[in-house]
Amino acid sequence: MKILYICHRFPYPPKRGGKIRPFNMIKHLSQQGHQVWVASLARSQQEYNECSGIKDYCHQYTIGLVSDAVQWIRMIINLLTPTPSSLAFFFSSTLKKQINIWLAEEEFDLIFVHCSSVAQYVENVKHIPKILDYGDMDSEKWLTYRSFKPFPFNWGYWLEGTKMKFSEKSLARKFDLTTCTTRAELDTLESYGTAIKTDWFPNGVDADFFQPDGTAYDPHSISFIGRMDYFPNQQCMLQFCHHTLPLIQEKIPDTKLYIVGAEPSKKIKALEKINGVVVTGSVKDVRPYILKTAAMVAPLNIARGTQNKILEAMAMGVPVVSSTLAAGGIDAIAGEHFLTADTPAEYAEKLINLMESAPLREKYAKAGRERMLSNHAWQRSMKKMESLILNCVSRNSEKTHN
Repeated sequence: MKILYICHRFPYPPKRGGKIRPFNMIKHLSQQGHQVWVASLARSQQEYNECSGIKDYCHQYTIGLVSDAVQWIRMIINLLTPTPSSLAFFFSSTLKKQINIWLAEEEFDLIFVHCSSVAQYVENVKHIPKILDYGDMDSEKWLTYRSFKPFPFNWGYWLEGTKMKFSEKSLARKFDLTTCTTRAELDTLESYGTAIKTDWFPNGVDADFFQPDGTAYDPHSISFIGRMDYFPNQQCMLQFCHHTLPLIQEKIPDTKLYIVGAEPSKKIKALEKINGVVVTGSVKDVRPYILKTAAMVAPLNIARGTQNKILEAMAMGVPVVSSTLAAGGIDAIAGEHFLTADTPAEYAEKLINLMESAPLREKYAKAGRERMLSNHAWQRSMKKMESLILNCVSRNSEKTHN
């Protein structure tokens, strides 16, 4: 098939959550012999320069280079309009023009869109089967933010979430199939009652890249992975360092916490003033930092979809203690493959147990990796995606001939 694939963040290099899922889709579809034409955005010249590596995984690609300053102005202009600001943030007239050229010149068998914010580029195309992969339901994320932001920002997030929910419902009716990453996200999508076919396929993890290396770990250390310019990551680490870490250090005074992630804010950098906290900033490879710790913690209070950080740690054989909320995106059983907690005391208790008991740590290390190999392998996920695609195209073909 000839497939037009549109996504909101350019999928190469696949170093962050918003790029990993689309990259693996594109890679798989190309490996199956399909011609994949990729259209996406780059937000800086540096990102634009890195994009060329996608050429080894697709038939052709195009990039809309945008300026964050201009996109923010677009967002502000849209604040008091019915259009979500998110759509303005991900719009590029250059990208729109190139997509229209491709649509006029090529005979695509399928249009696949990842993320509702870029569905706008093809929402009115009617002669080609279309799939919209929401990934996460963004409206729910914005509505959750309002509980963690002061006035008037909380009002702004409520407004954006409300507008985004209306947009998600409206867009769904313009596609032949809508998908997402987890059963929980699917429940939200199905609650819209659009009468459009819905389904889900999970995120995977590269278990060959993220695997145990056999080296010794420091039993008095824990870790966190995640971009530190992302508010949910910032919020949970600030809470953890001030409320949970002291409880752990009462029992294990020399406990170290490694916060591993790019672009730490000033508040996150300031956490290094706390005894035992190490803020690494951007690193070439997160694996050595995580592998040397007794456990990885994911105490997220704001979480939608699948947290790739959890999949990666479990694949490396590093036990995970996650919030119940963040655990919802993991196809694994709490208490069997990983642990969950929701209060500082619960986090402290479970982390201390893993730090003090090598056999307990080994139990969860082994169970977690085995679960990733069986339930979060990209190959398995992509087979389900391809089945959904083939069924969608087949149904559309039947409609056309009837």
